[in-house]
Amino acid sequence: MPLKGVNLLFQSKRSGLTCTYKCGNACAGECTNESNNPYFGDIMSRRGVLKAFGAGTVTLGGSAFLAACGVDDNAAQTETATATSTSSVTEAATAKITPAKGMRFESVQPNEKDEVVVPAGYETSVLIAWGDPVYEDAPEFDPNNQTAAAAARQFGFNNDFAGLMEHPTDQNRMVYVCSHEYSTEPQMLPNYDPENPTDEEINIGIMSHGHTILEVSRDENTGELTREFGPLNRRITGETEFKIVGPAAGHDLLKTSADPTGTTVLGTFNNCSGGVTPWGTFLSGEENIDQYWANAAAVTGERPAADVKRFGVSEEASERKWERLHDRFDLAKEPNEFNRFGYLVEINPYDPDSIPVKHTALGRFKHEAGNVHVTEDGTVVCYSGDDSRFEYIYKFVSSKKVKEGDIEHNMTILDEGTLYVANLEGNSPEGEITGDGDLPQDGDFDGTGTWIPLLTAHADGTAESHVDGFTGEEVAIYTRLAADEAGATKMDRPEDFQVNPVNGKLYVALTNNKYRGATGENADKSQEDVTEYAPIRENKNGLVMEIEDDYAGTDFTWNLLLVCGDPKAASSYFSGFPADQVSPISCPDNLAFDSHGNLWISTDGNALGSNDGLYAVGLEGENRGQVLCFLTVPVAAETCGPIVTDDLVMVNVQHPGEADDATFENPGSHWPDGGNSLPRPAVAQVFRTDGQKIGMETV
Repeated sequence: MPLKGVNLLFQSKRSGLTCTYKCGNACAGECTNESNNPYFGDIMSRRGVLKAFGAGTVTLGGSAFLAACGVDDNAAQTETATATSTSSVTEAATAKITPAKGMRFESVQPNEKDEVVVPAGYETSVLIAWGDPVYEDAPEFDPNNQTAAAAARQFGFNNDFAGLMEHPTDQNRMVYVCSHEYSTEPQMLPNYDPENPTDEEINIGIMSHGHTILEVSRDENTGELTREFGPLNRRITGETEFKIVGPAAGHDLLKTSADPTGTTVLGTFNNCSGGVTPWGTFLSGEENIDQYWANAAAVTGERPAADVKRFGVSEEASERKWERLHDRFDLAKEPNEFNRFGYLVEINPYDPDSIPVKHTALGRFKHEAGNVHVTEDGTVVCYSGDDSRFEYIYKFVSSKKVKEGDIEHNMTILDEGTLYVANLEGNSPEGEITGDGDLPQDGDFDGTGTWIPLLTAHADGTAESHVDGFTGEEVAIYTRLAADEAGATKMDRPEDFQVNPVNGKLYVALTNNKYRGATGENADKSQEDVTEYAPIRENKNGLVMEIEDDYAGTDFTWNLLLVCGDPKAASSYFSGFPADQVSPISCPDNLAFDSHGNLWISTDGNALGSNDGLYAVGLEGENRGQVLCFLTVPVAAETCGPIVTDDLVMVNVQHPGEADDATFENPGSHWPDGGNSLPRPAVAQVFRTDGQKIGMETV
């Protein structure tokens, strides 16, 4: 089976198959952001130039390529060898520091096992897996006889974001919610021909997207959850009706043949991270939507054409070929359907008959996350990242206030207020940022930032633009282009964006950007050099940023909590914590917090040669920067949707076994069922059976 994933050329932890079906090869080729916004600095050190020019490239057919996600084995070995001679670890081991409460467990070592690996004393189980029935009348999963009708009533594919909520009427139950980001047809479907999918195969893929809402019961002794059939159970799919709300609703750019009002759309796709709101709903971000559409070359008009190019829509056929069966995925036939995706959606899990909404006031881009903070006066602030290299971070500040217990009112809060995009500056001289991870003279990677207003949405449904040349409605639809014009700061794949409920600070995962500072044949993929908030050239391991925001205001300060990587490498940084007492960590993605205020990070595309995992990070005092691996996921899987309570840890195990040569007939993993079974994305849960709480044992 031919693959378009650029990582097919390398032995990296994110396969070409994953790059093709998860994000449509978003990291391959030239960057789609061609703006000239001021960025992380213009100074490149001579030493950095030589390193960037010589490492991590390979020439094929006269062109140089870099692995889009992860890193090739030779490059990993080169980094480790270099790190040995420049390691920040002293010859004599530092005195052992006791982990913070909630992090007292035996850290899991890097591995490539085809299982969920957890610390000694912990147990694992699977809550639900792809194909399991969500409704009591749903058929049992038969991978050899799948139908779209069955898929619409079964647990979907590649679960990502997750939330665990109180049950509204039954104190013995809870409500688990999650998104289903994407389908990988070659792994899902027997005898699948990617060049000629059948109508039923196309519809199975569409129905495998969306969300699951699931009632669960809880074991009082261990915290372990069991799936139940209850009245709240629901599957949202690529055919579920959504209501478009906010300033873009009804705009000519959102009107189609099927919906001349521009207010109703079928389905939601590529839902990545999200967030649970204080009023009892959940938010979900539509991310890599471009891959489902075809024939971008048919789009006319300067701004519409620039928009589809910026998102990366194929100029010809799409990978899945859905446009062959459904005109709405063909831009030559329905040029506006694409404008109806790329938003934050909000779903009320307590009303299975409710119509989910798409909030256009929060802008349209590759939304990663949507997490809410409520200020003391009831103002809602919602944070989100745009997960592509050299894209931006955003926040929305509401003009309406929260009304306790009024879901109907609170679901309109994100339709009125101001959308902002961030501009960041470092506070050290440019010459002190070498690109090799060297700390500036003041000892921290830190600085300040400003939130730039893009639009203000009003109660009457209109919107005021703060960007010259754009109407308010155009800002809501062409948000990336408006942010370019406003002078936003380009970042390294900003993903999950979370507020710590204990210390009130914000944390954002910046997964990676291997093309940062690239030279030679890859210079056109670079655009930008290093600066204080992205201090690593060819950043393949990622960063975690800590922000102190003025919430409803426009000023903030920031610092880098982690420069991820091998702790033995001189380029990694753990806020000064002893490098001989931390776990290697690479490619941070989703974030969560425990009740003690520790940060938990799931990873996607580990560039250090191990399976992805879930890591706990201390944030205060002597534990600040301590990183400990709590679990690793099976072969070729990604760790998603972490939930951490006092007695239970949950992760979504996404795309297990999704290797380049993997197919339905030749699976790359046998998790979770073992034997010769087909790999199934699933919800893994970790708990104790001895009565102790998570991370509280003596070590």
